[in-house]
Amino acid sequence: MQSTRIRAANHLSTLLDIWHSQRDERQWVLGTVFKTAGSSYRKAGSMMLCDDLGRYFGLLSGGCLESDIQRHARKVLATGKAKTIRYDGNDEDDISFQLGIGCGGEVDILLQPIDEENNFLYLGELREQLEQRQPLLYRQKIARNGESQAELRPLVEAGQGSGIPLKRPMLTEVDGELWLNTPIKPRPHILIVGGGVDARPMAQQFNAQGWKVSLCDPRPANARAAYFPESTTYRCHPDALAELMDLDSIDAVVAMSHNLNLDAATVRIFHRRPIRYFGLLGPTSRRDRVLSLSGLSSSETDRLVSGVLRAPIGLDLGGELPESIALATCAEIHSVLHGKSGRTLTSRSQEMDARGEAHNKSRVPS
Repeated sequence: MQSTRIRAANHLSTLLDIWHSQRDERQWVLGTVFKTAGSSYRKAGSMMLCDDLGRYFGLLSGGCLESDIQRHARKVLATGKAKTIRYDGNDEDDISFQLGIGCGGEVDILLQPIDEENNFLYLGELREQLEQRQPLLYRQKIARNGESQAELRPLVEAGQGSGIPLKRPMLTEVDGELWLNTPIKPRPHILIVGGGVDARPMAQQFNAQGWKVSLCDPRPANARAAYFPESTTYRCHPDALAELMDLDSIDAVVAMSHNLNLDAATVRIFHRRPIRYFGLLGPTSRRDRVLSLSGLSSSETDRLVSGVLRAPIGLDLGGELPESIALATCAEIHSVLHGKSGRTLTSRSQEMDARGEAHNKSRVPS
């Protein structure tokens, strides 16, 4: 059973759980970034929740603007009217400039009361659909006269079905009204096969990201729920998982059972599933033994090795303790799920600066 005790406090699923558990006891305001210009800590579509006790959950900046956002949220609660606010890091008279944030960008934020009149901004339905692993398009009307409105629509991949394909938040104008369209997908579902001592920090790292974590191990001494309090544990052989859960809901698999046959069974089960990452603990020599035991054809193993399989697992961060391996593996999965290379941001920034300099030189007349 999931709780908010360890899960990522800023993840949308966690925010919705917090709100849902207290929605009848407290008054709430939803804060959403709907536009940015220049450098900003959070981008359009980022959300936070504020209540009538002065508490806030989630971040719309690096933690420096939240108290001021909460001040505006109290006004929204008092009036029952939605409003927009802007923070300009380039304006010496602006609070963000005075706080010395230093990003130098502009952030526009929508604050909406969450009440029965606006159907609680459909947050209950949003939470329910995400729990059922349904991707959605969340639409919010940008308030001009205090109005507060939200909608939910189906979200699909481009070219599929009759829903609306959208990869990133986008502002659109409909009949003179401005709407923020935010694609929202279920939190990633990670399966760990193997419940030994080294799996504990692995599960903790994944839980800290707000991911849904399942763990499978048939051995009596492993996968004890007390050691994995934020994960769903299955005391069964990997072959039995299909009867207990939807295997197509899993985004990434980490096989770390330290047992060749259990890892081979995991490979056999998931090599045709639509997962985006398969991590196999151990060196390449062990990988080859596991693949041989799996019974896959050479073409199937070649496709797996050239595709989603990572062995050894993790980014090259150094360290050999279970905590270090967990950190490296979590970082690698995070980069894969977000379609990123995993290289340092400094090197990327330097490359972009070099490209910009070369472009400027090419425009200088000879």
